[in-house]
Amino acid sequence: MKHKTENLKSDDEFPEENSEPKTGEPEPKTGDLESKTGDMEPKTGEPELKTGEPEIEKHIVEKDKNAQFYLIQFQYLQADFDNYKKRVEKDRENFIKFANSELILKLLTVLDEFESAFAVIEKTGECGSTEGFKMIYKNLIKILEREGLKPIDAAGKKFNHNYHEALMRESSNKEDGIILEEFQKGYMLGDRVIRHSKVKVAKNE
Repeated sequence: MKHKTENLKSDDEFPEENSEPKTGEPEPKTGDLESKTGDMEPKTGEPELKTGEPEIEKHIVEKDKNAQFYLIQFQYLQADFDNYKKRVEKDRENFIKFANSELILKLLTVLDEFESAFAVIEKTGECGSTEGFKMIYKNLIKILEREGLKPIDAAGKKFNHNYHEALMRESSNKEDGIILEEFQKGYMLGDRVIRHSKVKVAKNE
């Protein structure tokens, strides 16, 4: 009987090593650990700070200013070029118009001789032989008019130094500066005077 009770004591003193843990105690959850570690990782969805944006905006502003400057310069150059083309075209027209002005001036002396001859013939009454000369004179006038020649009005007009040359001044009851007589006819070629009218002008004392 004694031996049996000793064996029972030895069993109580040395419990089994493979005893199972108590089911009442909570076990750590792996999801909680993962969530905690996840909070420590950087969030990739949040926008990062862009340090280069001010420099880019400044660069764009500078580019816009340069573009505006070059646009204005281009517009000025375009206007200058248009004016240059107009000036060249005008010079070309004037060159064509006045290139033969020297020749026309020489032909004016021929017209003067025709007119002087007609005046003498009318005074003498010898009109029979003048028809052919008058035809030549009229044809010459038509040719010169097609080139832009036109006579300057003088007799009875107010003296204008741009168109008339006063060779004499004579006392008259007419208005001062009125042209009394034309000694030599003046002409214009286009809008340019190539010969002034030589005239006598009234003078009031």
